[in-house]
Amino acid sequence: MKNIGILGLGNIAKNMARTVNLMDDVDLYAVASRSIEKAENFKEEYFAQVAYGSYLELLQDQKVDLVYIATPHSHHADLIELAINNNKPVLCEKAFTTNLEQAKKVIALSHEKNVFLAEAIWTRYLPSRSMIDQILESGVIGNISLVDSNLGYNVADKERIYKKELAGGALLDLTVYPINFTCMFLGSDISKINSTVVKMKSGVDGIENVTFVYDNGILATISSNVYARTSRKGFIYGTKGYIEIENINNPEKISIYNAQGELEEELLPPEQITGFEYQVRACLEAIDEGLIEPKQMPHTEILRMMEIMDSLRKSWDVVYPWEE
Repeated sequence: MKNIGILGLGNIAKNMARTVNLMDDVDLYAVASRSIEKAENFKEEYFAQVAYGSYLELLQDQKVDLVYIATPHSHHADLIELAINNNKPVLCEKAFTTNLEQAKKVIALSHEKNVFLAEAIWTRYLPSRSMIDQILESGVIGNISLVDSNLGYNVADKERIYKKELAGGALLDLTVYPINFTCMFLGSDISKINSTVVKMKSGVDGIENVTFVYDNGILATISSNVYARTSRKGFIYGTKGYIEIENINNPEKISIYNAQGELEEELLPPEQITGFEYQVRACLEAIDEGLIEPKQMPHTEILRMMEIMDSLRKSWDVVYPWEE
């Protein structure tokens, strides 16, 4: 039985706690918040063994086998560094850090200290990823020409979204998913990036359309929106047909259509607890193998995603306070 510790106890931490409680090979051992009262309440609600009123206390607990960081993006880099310096394997929620410079620093530290470090971009670990890979490898839809995806929720009133000091905006919270969706199936060797953005009053990005152009002529279009729930669908179009993915954030159904637009087959991903269990298991398996990164989301790919997002923010003139 492996012991999980959670830093930061917001909504996404609750989802992880529910997941861990329903897994048979891990235990929700410790939780930490800057408020001991919040930590104690979380501990009682989600049946953790220990509650801490500081992040450092949890990181110094020798019984913790894997730390899940669930704080706002603005705190990720500092907490990753603190965890690694305390020799704690880390699974950090997306977006990994707020910029490429931070990502490079903490990844270099993980290599220097030989401590496991992963990004919790859960879509990279889901079974649906390999299911779609197999469809593409079969050649049933032919040669890909276009990939289109979107993700949007009405979350503009959330502090993590509108506050610049929390690295808010659509990009690190929402757009990161269709970017990863695209790159999982097309790769990240993008020759040209175009984009359009509508900013929120606070100066962070609220709505965006992004286009990737690949050297081989494939085009990818991405959109995200903090003001409205979108279809959340992904499409991969080929010369012989296309694939429709319902909910790129956690695929619910994968449909294959022929060149005439007729439905050929529908595939359902396997039943899951929440979907978070796959990233937890991938991390623990990698740690058992002596690796410092998971095969599903290697450090080179984390850096590439951060590089892409940095380039988008630069083109939009969206700068976080610590970058000024």
